[in-house]
Amino acid sequence: MQAKKRYLLVSAGACALLLAYAWTLRVAELHTRLPQGPVLPAPPPLRSYLEGAEHEEDGPLLLHQHTSPRERRDVHRNMYKSRRCRMETCFDFSRCRHAFRVYVHPPARGEATSEGYRKVLAAIEESRYRTRDPAEACLFVLGVDTLDRDRLSPQYVPDAGGRIRALPLWNEGRNHLVFNLYSGTWPDYAEDLGFDAGHAMLAKASADAGNFRPGFDVSIPLFPREHPLKGGGRGRLTTNDVPPARRYLLVFKGKRYLTGIGSETRNALHHVHNGDDVILLTTCRHGKDWEKHKDGRCDRDNEEYGKFDYQELLHNSTFCLVPRGRRLGSFRFLEALQAACIPVLLSNGWELPFSEVIDWNKAAIIGDERLLLQIPSITRSVGADRILALRQQTQLLWDSYFSSVSKIVLTTLEIIQDRIHTHMSRSKLMWNTLPGGLYALPQFSTEPTLFPFYYGLLGIAPQQGFTAVIQAVTSLQSPLQPILKLIIAVAKSKFCAQIVVLWNCDKASPHQSKWPSVPVPFTVVEGRRKTMSGRFFPHDVIRTDAVLSLDEDSVLSTNEVDFAFIVWRSFPERVVGYPARSHYWDAGKERWGYTSKWTNEYSMVLTGAAFYHRYGTHMDRGGGGLANCEDILMNFLVSAVTKLPPIKVTQKKQYKETMMSFPVSTLSSRWADPDHFAQRQSCTNAFTDWFGFMPLVRSQLRLDPVLFKDQVSILRKKYRDIERL
Repeated sequence: MQAKKRYLLVSAGACALLLAYAWTLRVAELHTRLPQGPVLPAPPPLRSYLEGAEHEEDGPLLLHQHTSPRERRDVHRNMYKSRRCRMETCFDFSRCRHAFRVYVHPPARGEATSEGYRKVLAAIEESRYRTRDPAEACLFVLGVDTLDRDRLSPQYVPDAGGRIRALPLWNEGRNHLVFNLYSGTWPDYAEDLGFDAGHAMLAKASADAGNFRPGFDVSIPLFPREHPLKGGGRGRLTTNDVPPARRYLLVFKGKRYLTGIGSETRNALHHVHNGDDVILLTTCRHGKDWEKHKDGRCDRDNEEYGKFDYQELLHNSTFCLVPRGRRLGSFRFLEALQAACIPVLLSNGWELPFSEVIDWNKAAIIGDERLLLQIPSITRSVGADRILALRQQTQLLWDSYFSSVSKIVLTTLEIIQDRIHTHMSRSKLMWNTLPGGLYALPQFSTEPTLFPFYYGLLGIAPQQGFTAVIQAVTSLQSPLQPILKLIIAVAKSKFCAQIVVLWNCDKASPHQSKWPSVPVPFTVVEGRRKTMSGRFFPHDVIRTDAVLSLDEDSVLSTNEVDFAFIVWRSFPERVVGYPARSHYWDAGKERWGYTSKWTNEYSMVLTGAAFYHRYGTHMDRGGGGLANCEDILMNFLVSAVTKLPPIKVTQKKQYKETMMSFPVSTLSSRWADPDHFAQRQSCTNAFTDWFGFMPLVRSQLRLDPVLFKDQVSILRKKYRDIERL
């Protein structure tokens, strides 16, 4: 009987709950039909357990306080939807089946564009990814300036959302990349862009980890307006910085905010400042009405602030504090990297720049804003070996990814390309080891063991054999022509694996019977390719690591070839060869000069007789260059990657004299024509402009077979009478 009563009570309670729920729904429906004031944004729909687990990193949305209720509701709804974007759900991979190409929407006539955004677009325009045909584009970039979305900024573009939605190729942002440095405005500086980005990826500075979409967005650094388009300043770490000791341990010099966001951490820095080796300086003197809000410390802080020069502090400190500003990111971050001052980051929740590929634990100290007072003891506990390693890594990252707007933009594009073409994506080793991901080209390989600059790190050596590629520009008329003697001499080398003749003559290539019989595979390849000769084209026939590039008029003995190859195996990342040239700065003409004078210094080894790694044939030749300048461009590219000069080996003087003694008709006046020399000077300056800096490095090193790797003790025993003399 008692059981029946319990069942009746439970049933009655359930019915009552159902009636109450139905009545609530009815009231809500009537409520929405009645005229009333602004409607509060509805809460987002509940997600399933699995969905919630997948996106639990999503944090709260912060909306600008002056937006209308309707705008807040729409932005909340759209951002909630877009924040669930992943490459698999919001990106159309079918557009990228063939190649990774980027299309920039043309800006509207008369549309204002900031200097920073013009540099972003220029970097894309000059890259190998640029396409002017939207039909072949994999990725789209807006012509509308979205860098500064602070409503109080003079760079703010009003009605950006309307302009973007009007683009015929917008497609709700799918396959679009939106660049942004500043978002939100005073007083909360939220991450609201002021428009619905839809399904677009964000390349965003000061990204909050709570709103950042890993594997979809890209966190970029905050860079100043004057940041160079190309080139950029070199890092401050020199070879003399061992042991890695500097005058100061930890420094900072910057604004202290009296009101609003960004105040807490910087307001507490005076507790850590000791005026000796920890110099943490702040000033209240900024903004129009700072004196209205000044506190009791402002005058003292301002006085102390003026006693120290920021650049002197920056370049003479081991660690540089990088606290958050109004936003999570700060200009101090890039300044510290360039100065080889190890960044100590105090910005909780900041998704660090390019965190998808960069291991920041190797270059920075990531602190906690809540543990500010422990920062000095933490920095003092870092050993000298790790300090040096951290500082060296800051230089790698600065030079590889951050020193120019072009490198920042190209790194962003390369990260996205790795996501799309996963079978060609680079490993963390490639991104965090010299020379960096922008030079570890996936077009060549994704296997680190095949790149010359990883041989030492991985403890491997290049292959034993080489491929000789001989440039032929004149027809065969005599069995005594230099090219035939050259083929025989090269084929006798015990290291020669194959010979390839690159036929760049107007006449058809001779029959196989006209060529010498050699004991190695012999191939003739048609090499004419518009303005380029094809000498450095990645021909499929080349299988060896080492390539010996030769002009048809080169005169080398088998011993010279063998010795140059042995030297190259010790320096496989460089150009190693015989004829040397140099560059110099002509102050009178304010341009770079090119000289063939024999001096103690050189900066180029011409590829008329030189070894290089076949990786060099895959490097970007966007700088152009006629066949007359291909060898100069190769030296530029290799030195830009290695930051090292080529290697010159000893040659017999006959090489230079013989080359200059051939009849003009044979060499088509290449070496005697003054226009040829003038063009090479022009190419040197054109390549420098393309790189944004002069990558060539001068050297006085020359390797001689008598001195190089000889076992001196054994030789002394063999030639005892030499010492007696």
